[in-house]
Amino acid sequence: MILVAVVIFTLAILGISYYIVHWGLSPTVRNEQDTYVYMYSEYPHLKQWVRKLNSEQLLRDTTILSTDSLRLHGFYIPADRPTPNTAIVVHGHKNHALSMLHIAYMYSRSMHFNVLLPDLRAHGESEGNHICMGWDDRNDIKRWIDEAPKIFGNEDLRIVVHGISMGAATTMMLAGDETPKTVRCFVEDCGYTSAWDAISYVLNTKYHLPSFPFMYIANKISKWKYGLDLKEASAIDQIKKAEKPMLFIHGTNDHYVPSEMVHKLYQAKPRNKFIWEAPNARHGRSYHDYPKEYTLQVGAFVKSYFYK
Repeated sequence: MILVAVVIFTLAILGISYYIVHWGLSPTVRNEQDTYVYMYSEYPHLKQWVRKLNSEQLLRDTTILSTDSLRLHGFYIPADRPTPNTAIVVHGHKNHALSMLHIAYMYSRSMHFNVLLPDLRAHGESEGNHICMGWDDRNDIKRWIDEAPKIFGNEDLRIVVHGISMGAATTMMLAGDETPKTVRCFVEDCGYTSAWDAISYVLNTKYHLPSFPFMYIANKISKWKYGLDLKEASAIDQIKKAEKPMLFIHGTNDHYVPSEMVHKLYQAKPRNKFIWEAPNARHGRSYHDYPKEYTLQVGAFVKSYFYK
């Protein structure tokens, strides 16, 4: 009986650990049509804007190859007037490039920027057999940065990389690496300190399970199955090396990526940093709840570094 109990207990731990990996990294994501439906319900003004973009053939598709030969898909929107100012806008976990249309609208309509909306690997129409929690994605965004001058027909671009949630973690992980001079600054909105911390937090708060032993076994499964170390996928380690300016945004009522994470990240960045906390905003809802203030905060930050 003791042996049977031990076997059942061990299988339960393995099963839960495998489920953690499946939940976090399996590419079951929102599709394009569902994304449009959701975005129009949350931001009704986008429907008319997207209709206009489509009628003028300004919401365009493009593809590139990653450094490991995956086909990566993205949308792009040229500015309404010639400009080097460009925003690369990065979506979140199990989402779609078009889930960032509200941020694209801000940059395109309010700031007259070019906008590039990549589908991260294993999302949307991009290839990939697993979600990378920002780690390999940071290299894919480097590829988009390299290709952006060709996409927009301007070799002298000024680029801001702006991400939300996992896209924000991607942005911070990228910021710790060397980036071309075209990249002037970064905006991260409700990003997590590391993939390990983000998944642990959900495990603890939603499922009331401890990190040990589940996260440790899940990480071994992740490394074995996908080659992804959840501890290595660390925004906070990368941000310590980030030299270029960054604006940190976080809702004070975020119970998915807790707001204390933004304070740790902000403290970890050595210099050229600014923070805006959106009162009572939930995860990823800072623009939704405060569109005018969000636009003012981002616009003032970005333009101050674009024109130096």
